[in-house]
Amino acid sequence: MKKILSLVLVSALGGIMTLGAYKLFLEDDHKVVVTQNETPTFLPTNNLSTINNILEAPDFTVAAENAVHAVVHVKNVSISSRQMTIQDLFLGRSEPQYRLGTGSGVIVDPNGYIITNNHVIKDSKELSVTLNNNKTYKAEIIGTDPETDIAVIKIDSDEDLPVVNFADSDDVKVGEWALAVGNPFNLTSTVTAGIISAKSRNLDPTGENIHSFIQTDAAVNPGNSGGALVNVNGELIGINTAISSQTGSYIGYSFAVPSNIARKVYMDILEYGGIQKGILGIYPRVLNSFQANELDIDETEGVYVDGVTHNSGAEKAGLKKGDIIKQLDHIKISKFEDLKGYLKTKRPDDIVNVKLLRDGKLLTLPVTISKEDISTVEFWDMEFRDIPSSIKEKYDIENGVLITKTKNKDLYSSLGIRDDYIITEINGKKIESIKDIIKLKEKYGGNFDKHIEQLAYLTPNLEPKEVIFR
Repeated sequence: MKKILSLVLVSALGGIMTLGAYKLFLEDDHKVVVTQNETPTFLPTNNLSTINNILEAPDFTVAAENAVHAVVHVKNVSISSRQMTIQDLFLGRSEPQYRLGTGSGVIVDPNGYIITNNHVIKDSKELSVTLNNNKTYKAEIIGTDPETDIAVIKIDSDEDLPVVNFADSDDVKVGEWALAVGNPFNLTSTVTAGIISAKSRNLDPTGENIHSFIQTDAAVNPGNSGGALVNVNGELIGINTAISSQTGSYIGYSFAVPSNIARKVYMDILEYGGIQKGILGIYPRVLNSFQANELDIDETEGVYVDGVTHNSGAEKAGLKKGDIIKQLDHIKISKFEDLKGYLKTKRPDDIVNVKLLRDGKLLTLPVTISKEDISTVEFWDMEFRDIPSSIKEKYDIENGVLITKTKNKDLYSSLGIRDDYIITEINGKKIESIKDIIKLKEKYGGNFDKHIEQLAYLTPNLEPKEVIFR
């Protein structure tokens, strides 16, 4: 027994000596740093910075409460012709097909005036509005503007209705919080939150109908159209209008008409019964690295003036070809969408202070907004406008006027003449500008079809064509 204990003690002593030698001679020397606070601090799994962020996060409850009661559910019953069957053809039946569309709207006047999207109430045969308190009213259409996709409707109520107040959408900043309020998928009174992702966003790749949307990542889905985009104070900064999606549902991008544009359309409809459109009176050219190199300039931001419309406010104020517009009033102009969006908030005879770059110097010129029809003329079921001299020089076009819009079905069906064609000669006379079109309009009025003998024109590919009418 003593021998066993001796062996155990010897083994233990040997192990201690071996471990001590390893620690002393072989193991790396690691320094241990002890904090001054000897008492450990215990935190939850999220750290202090996260706690602070939570405490500093904005409170959306007041904004949501205010907006929810002023955002309504719009229901539109329209009639569309269904696909005919063989039996329908034999029996001569053509029963209409009723379709129900839904969207949202925003009460902006306690007397029942509501702003929504034009596409929400389009082709309406029966229109109704349901408030957040579940009361339903019949609605009438007061006016629409398909270009901005804004419409104004009205309901009659015995009591004043809750409203959303307008904010200045020009003051909206990228990165600030925003709430989208509407009725997606018939889910009434839905509020989603996000940030302002971009401003002056254009969704038309062709550039034919430039828009200036506010982009947000607040979730917007079918049914949200016409609803409110509000700031943290519950003030209206936009009318939710579109989403960018391959599936038809929200994937992270939604777009709203800025409240300043919506308010201008709303006021125009109420005051004038139609939209008061104005123009600056320039032929714009987008700036980028390629264009700057072609123009031999160093500027890649702003709007390049490629020409000035005759008798326009821009011409009268002294704007010239080669000027680069940098600012309109307090709005910085980096791209054409900035300029277009701001001008959509203006009416003819409004004055805009244009800050521009000319020969390396900044100038500010007050420009009176002109009526839109100053640069176009309607004749022969077509709308014409002058071609900028710079475009004529660039593409070697001697003369002509551009067709910007046509409803002349005969010319389209027989000759294929449509938008962007250039009329260069009529009845053997060269057409130099819309002044020549105005003279024809004054001479023949609406009976020009009986007097047309010859027509020369250029296709969009600048291929010359001529036709003789017999």
